[in-house]
Amino acid sequence: MNSRKYSFFAMLARMKYIERWALMRNSVKENISEHSLETSMIAHALALLGNKRLHKDYKPEHVALLGIYHDCTEIITGDMPTPIKYENNEIQSAYKQIEKTAAFRLLNMLPDDLRTEYEPYFLETPSDKEARRLVKAADKISALIKCTEEGKAGNQEFRSAELSIKNAIKELNCPEANIFMEEFFPMYQMTLDELNSF
Repeated sequence: MNSRKYSFFAMLARMKYIERWALMRNSVKENISEHSLETSMIAHALALLGNKRLHKDYKPEHVALLGIYHDCTEIITGDMPTPIKYENNEIQSAYKQIEKTAAFRLLNMLPDDLRTEYEPYFLETPSDKEARRLVKAADKISALIKCTEEGKAGNQEFRSAELSIKNAIKELNCPEANIFMEEFFPMYQMTLDELNSF
């Protein structure tokens, strides 16, 4: 029996302490654990929509797991605000390298026999390009949901972010995301009583 101890899962448990939208006044705070769950659920739905409606061959469970782990490196790096992260190519490239280093650091917190099982969720590969495209779209949709919820709470702080994210979703040219936006997103603007009446 192996007596060595590994910190991978204890580190992942700290996702709940990393807050998103640090530069914005939030009516309800959101952490990366909550965001990752929502992104995962939406990414899974996008994969299913792609398979059922667009005759794609996604692996929805794999896409969902990519969504769960897509922001794990922020345990180490923190959540860098989008305006800073995408300020210019130099910053974006440097941050990508920092994320990669953080991914390796997390993977090294696993035993050897499990590390290779988790690598596909932390390290990008060319074969995962389409699946990661769905996760990126889901990530943007989750951010838009946050903006919508803040607006419903009367917080105007997210107004320009909402417009920017809507445009970013359109620019992705992701048909699965377009279907989700048409069929599911409008319901996020409703109250609980309105949702119950459907």
